[in-house]
Amino acid sequence: MVRPKLEYPTKLELQILKVLWQKAPLPVRDVRQALAAAGRELAHTSVITTLNAMARKKYLRRSMQGNACMFAPRISREDVRGGMLSDMVNRVYDGSAKEVVLGLFDCGELDADDLKELRTLINQKVKEQNNERK
Repeated sequence: MVRPKLEYPTKLELQILKVLWQKAPLPVRDVRQALAAAGRELAHTSVITTLNAMARKKYLRRSMQGNACMFAPRISREDVRGGMLSDMVNRVYDGSAKEVVLGLFDCGELDADDLKELRTLINQKVKEQNNERK
């Protein structure tokens, strides 16, 4: 069976993007070392294959620096987060942001400071929407 084409980065691709969002451009060797430091030991050839696939998907930009092939992200962390979250909200929660938030309250560890910060953000969002209606 053929795997369906994903619109968003795979788990490994996301790990690589996180490395490159912190510091880029990087050669394959440095990406591999960062993945290993995070507990993901991969063969050098596997990292090269994945980086090249990500470049074909337009997730990464590839350039040469001397003899080294350097990789840098072409997509931002915010774009990936927003796209993946929007997809999940629509597919899993039928478009209900309220259900997502309620689900986060049920499965997340929130202390009093977290709840206070969330309350402030919600109040700010309410004010913004009220100002838009005027």
